Amino acid sequence: MNRRISFLLTLAAVGLCGQPASSQEYPAKAVRIVVPFSPGGVTDNSARVMAEPLAARLGQQVVIENRPGASGNIGTQLVAQSAPDGYTLVLGFDGTMVINPHVFAKLPFDTMRDFAPVTKLGDAALILVSHPSLPARNLAEFIAYAKKAKSARFAYGSSGTGGTPHLAGELLKQRTGIALDHIPYKGGGQAMVDVMGGQIPLVFTAIATAQQYVKAGRVVALGVPGAKRSPALPDVPTFTESGQPGFDVTSWVGIFAPIKTARPIVDRLNREITAVLGLDLVRDRYQVLGIDPVGNTPEQFAEQIRADLARWEKVVTAAGIRLD
Repeated sequence: MNRRISFLLTLAAVGLCGQPASSQEYPAKAVRIVVPFSPGGVTDNSARVMAEPLAARLGQQVVIENRPGASGNIGTQLVAQSAPDGYTLVLGFDGTMVINPHVFAKLPFDTMRDFAPVTKLGDAALILVSHPSLPARNLAEFIAYAKKAKSARFAYGSSGTGGTPHLAGELLKQRTGIALDHIPYKGGGQAMVDVMGGQIPLVFTAIATAQQYVKAGRVVALGVPGAKRSPALPDVPTFTESGQPGFDVTSWVGIFAPIKTARPIVDRLNREITAVLGLDLVRDRYQVLGIDPVGNTPEQFAEQIRADLARWEKVVTAAGIRLD
């Protein structure tokens, strides 16, 4: 009898040893979140805001590592090729994950095949602003003015080709027929400088980039292209309120792991990040960034990703946007 018990205990020990150590002990060391953009922007700060409270919940350091380049593709590819052990994650945003697959002729990763969605951190509100000399104080007035000036074309700046602000402008052009010409910049900040200086009449950008200039009267807020008004600028109407029903464009950010990451690890990360997003400190700092915290399940996040991939494919194809 003792022999049998000893044999069974040995089998149990072997079985436990055969399980991935990461799923038993995770996390046993620092967790790295790769941000595929330069430090300082809204996307980068959305990761940094939650890093410290997440580290406290995990009991391990959470390190933010910036790997910018190629519209986010370099850092994102790095994580796609990393070990699926939960120690290397990527901060994904819609531009990289659901727009780049349609914009770039060759992409070094596949969003659905190479990544396991963990959770959506939040939705970053966008805004359309204009130089004060433009004779319009809201989106409806601008559309009416643009259609009346039949031969006129209106340049709008964005943070770069293929980003969500760029595609928001393309979608507005496709829906209304007004003549909008995209001017790409290397960041939303430079685009704001040029619209304030009168070099261009319009800019689609993140609310966090524009709100101080809107409040100072240096630019005019024409509208928010999201489903609801932004708490950062609650007096600015949505596009839907301005006669464009169903116009809902926000720029989301979320956390992804390599595709073969064990589900218990994904669930642990989801649980802890969701808890962090509920903290008042994090919510307050996200509001300053113009981000509405979310924290959904991996399945809910994956469902939105699939829908957004299909949605933006149509807009990119119609606009003829393509990068090598």
